[in-house]
Amino acid sequence: MVKLTPKQEQFTLNIFSGMSQREAYIKAGYSSNMLPNTIDRNASALANSNKILTRLNALKKKAESDKVMSVKERKERLSEIGRGRLTDYQESGQDGGWINIGPESPNTAAISEIVSTTTYDKNGANPTLISRIKLHNPVNAIQELNKMERIYNDGATVNIDNRTLNIEVDDDPKRTLIGLLDRIAARAREGEMDKQSDAGAESQAQG
Repeated sequence: MVKLTPKQEQFTLNIFSGMSQREAYIKAGYSSNMLPNTIDRNASALANSNKILTRLNALKKKAESDKVMSVKERKERLSEIGRGRLTDYQESGQDGGWINIGPESPNTAAISEIVSTTTYDKNGANPTLISRIKLHNPVNAIQELNKMERIYNDGATVNIDNRTLNIEVDDDPKRTLIGLLDRIAARAREGEMDKQSDAGAESQAQG
């Protein structure tokens, strides 16, 4: 790690924040009792030194890294979507029901859309606010979490204790069940054919 003096570190931070070299130099505590040209020459030399450039590069990489969601953040966001329920944002009373969303509302990442419209009676009076809330599909979030936890891989073959397990994910459970039953029936037919073949082979051997 590059070791800078306190003034050099502050100068680097000033440059990183967008200050000009002259401003960064003066505000870092370097002498301002010089001719402007001298200040600019010193500030430029400092800004282009290997120490400062290396530190600036490290700051840029850290900033870029901080903008990317960590695995923990992604899991938390997906968990909010998976846990979201319409009842989280509904309240009711003597005057009816309404949507209530605020800073303390749980699982707000689950909200996909909020649409509000105002209706009036036939005389154009008595406005009524109607709000509609739409949530993200929790199944998709759960599937993504499963993938992140390696609970399954789409269409993948997983080896567990030297046993091969083919895993398929299908959004249509009926179609999946029919396919599974077809495969079981096919295996049963194959097993029956193998038995018949073995029996025929044994009969020939005895004859």
